[in-house]
Amino acid sequence: MTPGSNRSRPLLTLLRVGRLYAPEPREETDLLIADGRIAALGRDLTIPAGWPVHLVEARELTAVPAFIDQHVHVTGGGGEGGFVTRCPEITAAEIAAMGIGTVVGVLGTDSLSRSPADLLAKVRGLRAEGIAAYLYTGAYRVPPPTLTGDLQRDLAWIPEVIGLGELAISDHRSSQPRQDEIERLVSEVRVGALLAGKRGICHFHVGDGDRGLEPLRRLLSETEIPADQVIPTHVNRRRALLDEAADYALAFGASVDLTAFEDPGAEGLSAFDAVIVLLGRGVPRERITISSDCNGSLPEFDAQGGYVGMRVARNTALIADWQRLVRENILPLEQALDLIAGNVARVLGLQARKGRLAVGFDADVTLLDGELQPRKTFVAGRCVHEG
Repeated sequence: MTPGSNRSRPLLTLLRVGRLYAPEPREETDLLIADGRIAALGRDLTIPAGWPVHLVEARELTAVPAFIDQHVHVTGGGGEGGFVTRCPEITAAEIAAMGIGTVVGVLGTDSLSRSPADLLAKVRGLRAEGIAAYLYTGAYRVPPPTLTGDLQRDLAWIPEVIGLGELAISDHRSSQPRQDEIERLVSEVRVGALLAGKRGICHFHVGDGDRGLEPLRRLLSETEIPADQVIPTHVNRRRALLDEAADYALAFGASVDLTAFEDPGAEGLSAFDAVIVLLGRGVPRERITISSDCNGSLPEFDAQGGYVGMRVARNTALIADWQRLVRENILPLEQALDLIAGNVARVLGLQARKGRLAVGFDADVTLLDGELQPRKTFVAGRCVHEG
């Protein structure tokens, strides 16, 4: 191959769209991608003659940062009703079809028939198919299962591990961890993350128990752990818990994660309704995120804690609730994007690479039609969904 020949130059992708939100609305409508990153934004960008370029003409579509889902049972959750109730794995196609470019895999109740090794293998498989995938080490139980036998080693030596989760509190399925156990685990994650140069969040499953967020309030009140390391999720499963989450966010400057339930039940709220409640309570929009919990189980228990039945969560509700926020003028598009992109990137410690359309950032781009439906999804410049 001779120097300067076309074959020696990187293949470029040029997206020409109708509108671009970065998430703020921009005048630029051309997005140039090189080597998986955004190389340039502009209007009527030109490519030097002879350079190979893949041109995507999408003037009828709007470019936004690809969505980020920080709570996905990529290997399937469930198991609360026996082995027959194990939920199925999610596919890369199911993720990308919703405009989602990045996911974080979690284990749940079942960390016996499913393991962190299974989770890592699935995450690496999704990466091979083009999804930006990460995982939390651990599961519901304490002590948490790990890949290396040590939380700090998992964070330091496994690039895909970005924190601990989903550790269960205030739930009859949890290990009923003592306060000192919670504090020790979070502190171990913090030190391991510092050594690895990661955020190292602790992603807490919050159940229906009366203690609610008390263990996390005590953690932040009685220790030096910073609030941005601790993320409670499922906080919209009961109205009383959501009100407590609003107080928690305001008192500590903390972020809270809502779950996009397909059916929140009699006591729960949809993510759409929960956003309205939190904003009405004065919680800053920057402190709110939404995740899907998809391919996890939605079990039902009787008053004695006995298993009654189960449904499998999907990620369709995440996009539907987000679309409602825009369509019903609760938030403008640029602000609503933060709830499933920019805010999530910051929470996960990925804000230097993801959650924005800007030069130097990963070329994770979702193209929406006029109904806010994802039509194309690009991750690191690779088209992983075209509908």
